[in-house]
Amino acid sequence: MAGGQGLIKRFYDEVLTGGNLSLIDEMVTDDVVDHEEGFPGQPPGKEGVKFYVNAIRTAFPDLAVKTSEPALADGNLEAVHTILTGTHQGDFAGVPASGNSVEFSGIDIIRVEDGKVAEHWGSTDMLNLMQQIGAVPK
Repeated sequence: MAGGQGLIKRFYDEVLTGGNLSLIDEMVTDDVVDHEEGFPGQPPGKEGVKFYVNAIRTAFPDLAVKTSEPALADGNLEAVHTILTGTHQGDFAGVPASGNSVEFSGIDIIRVEDGKVAEHWGSTDMLNLMQQIGAVPK
């Protein structure tokens, strides 16, 4: 990511797919603002980030990044389009494990403040994901 700090890529690689939740304290401000709708019961701020990572890693413990391009950085903003893969092995948004393989995409934009994520905007293809786990008809 030319000119950027690469926080999005590091978050995906080390936290979301790598499982190192302790890095959230290092990478995210306490009062981070997330403009993407979260899961039911997800608290605001840094605790919400931890809640989200726990929820997705419980549902898809083999979650992997298939691609994370394009990745862009400009000033204190970073953006990436990501395709993730995994196997639905745990409860996800009230849907019990289906054993289905999934592939879904998302776009994330973050604002960095003092080397940490202070704000996040995102869009995840939840309809496609819910169809793949059998929660919604195709």
